[in-house]
Amino acid sequence: MTPAALLQSVLASLPEIVVITGACVLLIVGLFVPKGRSHVLVWASIAIVAAAAAATLALAGVVRPAYSGMFVVDGFASFFKMLFYLATALTLLLSPKYAEIEKIERSEYYVLLLFALSGMMIMASGTDLLSIYVGLELMALSTYVLTGFLRDDRRSNEAALKYVILGAVSSGIFLYGVSLVYGLTGTTQLDAIAATLTADAPLDPGLLLAIVFIVTGLVFKVGAVPFHMWVPDIYEGAPTTITAFLSVGPKAAGFAVILRVFLNPLIAASDVWIVVAVIAVVTMALGSFVALVQDNIKRLLAYSSIAHAGFALLGVVAGGVNGVASVMLYLLIYVFMNLGIFGIVIMMRNSDFSGEAIEDYAGFAKSHRVLALLMLLFLFSLAGIPPTAGFFAKFYVLVALIEQGFIALAVIAVLLSAVAAYFYIRIVMVMYMREPAGAFNPALTLPVRIALAITAAGTIGIGLFPAWFLSLAQQSVFGS
Repeated sequence: MTPAALLQSVLASLPEIVVITGACVLLIVGLFVPKGRSHVLVWASIAIVAAAAAATLALAGVVRPAYSGMFVVDGFASFFKMLFYLATALTLLLSPKYAEIEKIERSEYYVLLLFALSGMMIMASGTDLLSIYVGLELMALSTYVLTGFLRDDRRSNEAALKYVILGAVSSGIFLYGVSLVYGLTGTTQLDAIAATLTADAPLDPGLLLAIVFIVTGLVFKVGAVPFHMWVPDIYEGAPTTITAFLSVGPKAAGFAVILRVFLNPLIAASDVWIVVAVIAVVTMALGSFVALVQDNIKRLLAYSSIAHAGFALLGVVAGGVNGVASVMLYLLIYVFMNLGIFGIVIMMRNSDFSGEAIEDYAGFAKSHRVLALLMLLFLFSLAGIPPTAGFFAKFYVLVALIEQGFIALAVIAVLLSAVAAYFYIRIVMVMYMREPAGAFNPALTLPVRIALAITAAGTIGIGLFPAWFLSLAQQSVFGS
């Protein structure tokens, strides 16, 4: 690599360098921060995320290939990186008081969040299966540790152990698929793989098997059936702030890779979209129906996450610019509404009150009307009720399906969304129709207020101006 090419590569990966360097510095600085002053670490982490976001915006507008074609900065990567920054910054804002209550206010907590962010960023920009794998593992290793951060909690320990074992299996399956692709095509770069295929030639059975392995590894990361079994236990056992982060960040990173890898001639030359369609429908059905019988709100939101992953996969089935853009918009909206509802759950954790049982919210609207109204907004958005942003997230996926002639899939999606709406409205009924069993004392700190304000503004704002955000997503599709 020439010095000029090296400089170009360093420039293209400047946001990743900022985050990783900042995390390493924060790890050292954290040793000298007195206990009880964790807010310094929070705002330092947010400053690192803001610096990376500024670097990403400065690089936007021009396609910049780097590292001999293994990495690229384009509109698609920039969109997802901004989404990751948003999810990480909101998680950081929700963390200080919760970390203090759970006694996990250590610098490693914030450092691991930044390393997970850097892994997701590499996944979004990766154009080589190996660089994607490096980003995936950097993200996964960080989240494994964060899941078990409550070292004295058996649920957290169990969740971390399950996550490590199942995550290692999925990573191995993904890597085996990559090795098969390399053995059959002689390359791991996505463009080079696509160049070895022709539309007329039948797809090699071995290559189809490799695709199945790679799909399996990625489907695990987004929590789709049949690789969803880790989601409920990990969501329930992990610290609630980490559960919130897992529900949006790694899920969006998984979809970024799916869209980058599978909406190219490698997939166009096969009928693998049929498999994705079946996975999407079964995922929506399982998530929607199993959530109906949950009493723990974190487990309910886990199955809700599974159902939403299935709906987003329908956008992958639709394909094309509109299909990809609908998935990107869906994920952006999901960050706002899901982190909003998790923000309420995190805020409820105070003293001996966990706020994890749905019955804990009985009569919440009678004592905290504004907070109950915010919770109502996020629940209606998750249910897809207009005019919230969640309605338009689902609407544009359905439009993309209908444009491609998948009418039956669109009808099934609408019916399953109606089922899913029930368990969200059930929480609303508990809040508004029941008498409170005790006094509520939410941990409503300034950072939590800021996070709830941002998520509410996003949920309402995108609902009022959905076309503008859809246009932004369309313009970001593969740099177009």
